[in-house]
Amino acid sequence: MKISFLIHNAYGIGGTITTTFNLAAALAERHEVEIVSVLRHREHPNLTPHPRVRLRALVDLRREKDHPLFGRPAKVFPSAEYRHHQYSELTDQRIAECLADIDADAVIGTRPGLNVHLALQAPEHVARIGQEHLTLDNHPPALRTALRRAYRRLDVLTTVTDADAASYRRKMRLPGVRVEALPNSVPDPVLPAADSTARVVVAAGRLVPVKRFDLIIEAFARVAAEFPDWQLRIYGKGEEQERLRAQIETLGLWNNVFLMGAATP
Repeated sequence: MKISFLIHNAYGIGGTITTTFNLAAALAERHEVEIVSVLRHREHPNLTPHPRVRLRALVDLRREKDHPLFGRPAKVFPSAEYRHHQYSELTDQRIAECLADIDADAVIGTRPGLNVHLALQAPEHVARIGQEHLTLDNHPPALRTALRRAYRRLDVLTTVTDADAASYRRKMRLPGVRVEALPNSVPDPVLPAADSTARVVVAAGRLVPVKRFDLIIEAFARVAAEFPDWQLRIYGKGEEQERLRAQIETLGLWNNVFLMGAATP
């Protein structure tokens, strides 16, 4: 069987990229697997794909920012989707061409906007699988409306939790679409489990509002008050960095909470 993943940008770092690479590697043991990255902004990916997983990109941002279609907003990728500003008529065109010519048995979309492309443009003979890495309630109403219309043409929709799968079944009314919970793929750990002697808590992710790092900092203020020798180290980068730094200062946690920047692995 040939399986294709359609992902936003496989050359960055993040949870969706990591779990996609993990799942692709596991599937590559028994199937032909490729990862199709809509965007590419660097020569080599931050994460190393499995040697049997093919990686290709549709739009190379290093060379195609002057393309006449690049400056025009996307029409297929839903405007209410968080990443819409990074999509264009050029990505609309390249994704449509990719799906029209796809020779895979199954194509897996990895974010709402790409699932819409998949639902509307993949050939009928291809198994169309949409992955959700956020939760339904996290999507704005306009996006939920767009997804309700498009997702009816998927074959399968996966969520990362049973609770969110139940939410999709109850609220979205997707007749004929199989909705299943599929937790993020994580390989067996190569390091021993922590024994708590280091007295360090680690959190990692994009520093954006939806990740709620402000909440863990607020909670850790109560921890530090009782256990001042413990630390919280937050790994990641994003638009919330300065606001989180200000929160750390306001709470007087400069000896307990540290913004470590992005790191991989």
